[in-house]
Amino acid sequence: MSDQRTPQDHAELFSRYSWVRKRHRLDERRRRFMRVPWAGGAVLMLCVAAAMLLANLPSTAMYYEHVLSTDLSLLIESPDHVVDLVFPRDMNVEKLINDGLMVIFFFVVGLEIKREIVCGELSTARKAILPVMAAAGGMLAPALIYLAFNHGTPAAHGWGIPTATDIAFAIGILSLMGDRVPVSLKIFLTALAVVDDLGAILVIAVFYGGAVKWGFLFLALAIMAGLYGLNRLGETRISYFLIPAFVVWGLFYYSGIHATLSGVAMAMIIPMRPRYSKPYFFRQLRNFTRSLERVREEDERFPDAEQRYYLQRMKDLSYNSIGMSYRLEDLLAPYVTFIIMPIFALANAGVRIDLEYLDIFRYSSEGGAVGMGIFLGLLVGKPLGILLTSWAAVKSGLAEMPGGVSWRMLLAVACLGGIGFTMSIFVDALAFDEEFFVNQGKIAILLGSLASALLGALLIRATMPAVKN
Repeated sequence: MSDQRTPQDHAELFSRYSWVRKRHRLDERRRRFMRVPWAGGAVLMLCVAAAMLLANLPSTAMYYEHVLSTDLSLLIESPDHVVDLVFPRDMNVEKLINDGLMVIFFFVVGLEIKREIVCGELSTARKAILPVMAAAGGMLAPALIYLAFNHGTPAAHGWGIPTATDIAFAIGILSLMGDRVPVSLKIFLTALAVVDDLGAILVIAVFYGGAVKWGFLFLALAIMAGLYGLNRLGETRISYFLIPAFVVWGLFYYSGIHATLSGVAMAMIIPMRPRYSKPYFFRQLRNFTRSLERVREEDERFPDAEQRYYLQRMKDLSYNSIGMSYRLEDLLAPYVTFIIMPIFALANAGVRIDLEYLDIFRYSSEGGAVGMGIFLGLLVGKPLGILLTSWAAVKSGLAEMPGGVSWRMLLAVACLGGIGFTMSIFVDALAFDEEFFVNQGKIAILLGSLASALLGALLIRATMPAVKN
């Protein structure tokens, strides 16, 4: 049969084929970029720059503030205007990001903490003691430095701001160093950052919550206790846990405890145990494989209807042989890294450049020195606290130095602990109500994190020769 298509038809088909190939190439490049450890940090930095521009350009500053302050509450009025119901209370775009979207960020952080405690670098006392003590020192020293400048002033409440480490940026900087950093040191920094996140969560829960409304809190705890019971009974269906999670978030939101902590609390309840055991998985896999092999081989179509059935069963078998906690972490991590955290940066890093905000080393008896406390807490306090407590743990015999690591190497990596960024900005927004303190705190966080990243990178290059891990 001759081809009846015209040259125009062939040109159109070729154009469509070329477009499909270009789309596949772009998708592959996007996937490769998302797998690079420093990609999340690069996207965050772009969003920080965009937020600064939006907040300072005369043509966009007003719209930027207007969008963030847009009210999203639903008002329900009765006919006689006796009862008015507002839900959610005081909700605007900025609060939706900080109290809503960031719940998912904290949920993933909680899953990571749980994984490390159950089967990772924090699963035994011998493994955990060094990163735990290092993280504790890395939180205590910055807090003391901050209080040294701000004790007795209205800004003293911000001591928790320089105590946090941004794990995404810290690991991203390490990845840029290539094979210079020993694997043992990368594991140490990762475990330290996980413990640091747990410490920051506890600081937020204890020191930066509002007045607690115990009725809402007890109801949330009762729901979580029921979900924990389901976990213990072996329930592994995801809907039984995620649907109540929205209710728990709402109860935390109204209880006075910061709503994002509901994400961490729910992460600790999510089952890690898979639905199918190892023996069951391999037994069923062998059965499905034999069934596939019995399908008639003379038919060249693959897969046919019968084969599709067995392949689908094998897919379901594999899916349910991975614990819910791992599945959720893998599913949500890219969205947190490339959507939620950049949106958070866009909403919170937009600081209006003002001379009084840029003068972070200014001290006054009325306002203290917010900028100085945060900047020096991150740049000096973090590495100093990590190094001194690690030295004490090793010299006392409680812990062992990571293999192939010197104290100079440990100091270089400890400097990366001063990259506060996401968590520090989050605490900054909770610690202060005054615009001056909030904005000067953000400027100090950005400058302190940048200085810590540069210092850590320079020390790594100076102290660590290129080695094969």
